[in-house]
Amino acid sequence: MILSVFFVFVVFVFGLCVGSFLNVLIYRLPRGLGFVKGRSFCPHCKRKINWFDNIPLISFVLLKGRCRFCHSPITWRYPIVELVTGLITLLILNFKFQIFNQFLNLNFQIVFDLVCYLILAWALIVIFFIDLEHQIIPDEVVYPIVALFLLKSVLFSFNTGYLILNTFLSAVGASLFLLLIYLVTKGKGMGFGDVKLAFLMGLVLGFPKIVVAFYLAFLTGAFVGIILILVRKAKFGQKIAFGPFLALSTIISVLWGEKILSLALKVLL
Repeated sequence: MILSVFFVFVVFVFGLCVGSFLNVLIYRLPRGLGFVKGRSFCPHCKRKINWFDNIPLISFVLLKGRCRFCHSPITWRYPIVELVTGLITLLILNFKFQIFNQFLNLNFQIVFDLVCYLILAWALIVIFFIDLEHQIIPDEVVYPIVALFLLKSVLFSFNTGYLILNTFLSAVGASLFLLLIYLVTKGKGMGFGDVKLAFLMGLVLGFPKIVVAFYLAFLTGAFVGIILILVRKAKFGQKIAFGPFLALSTIISVLWGEKILSLALKVLL
C-alpha cells in the first residue's frame, strides 16, 4: 500500500515536470522560438526565471501568481497545464496500462506502447492549448506523433495485418471527412490543421473508436459554441478552434473508448 502511494506520487510529480516543459512548447512554438536551448523567461519583462521560481505548481503558489521581478500576473495556463499533465500521466499509466498492478511483468512491447501513448497525450495537451489560443495546430507536434505510431504499427503488427489496415483506413477516412468539411466551408468550418490531426486520431484509435472520438468532439464543440453565443463571447458563424475538442475526445477515447462503445451498444440494443 505504501509502495503504491509512493509510486503514484512519483508518477504525478514526473507528470508535473513534463507539464512544465509542455508550457515552454505551448508558449514558444507558435512564436517560432527555439525550445531546446535557453532558460525560461518572463514574457513581460524578459528576465530569466530562476530555477526556484520554476518549480511546478509550488512556485506559482509561492509567487502568488506574479513575476518576481516585474510583478506582472502569470497566466493560469501554467499551473493548469502542469496539473492536467500530472493527472493524465497517472491515468495513462494506471487506467490504460495498469502499470501499478503488473510492474514486474513488463516487457519491451508494453513499455514501448506506454511511451507512445504518454507522448501522444502530452502532444495532445500542447495542441489543445496552442489551438485554443492561436487557432493553429503545429506540424512540428502532429507529424512526429504520426511517425511514432506508424513505427509502432510496423514493429508490433507483424501478425495482425487487419489491425494495420483498420488503423490506416480509419486515418484516411477521418482526414477525408474533415477535409470535405474544410473544402465545403472554405476553411470557415474547419481548419486544415484539424484535417491532419484527424489522420493521427484514426491512426491511434482505429475503427470504431474513431467514431466515438468524432461524436464526442462534435457534441462538445457544439455545446461549448452554444454557451459562448449565449454569454456573448462569440457570434453565430464565428470560427471557434476545433482542435481542442478533437484533442480532448482523443484522450477520452484512448482511456475509455471501449467502455463508451459498450455502453452505447447496450442503450441501442
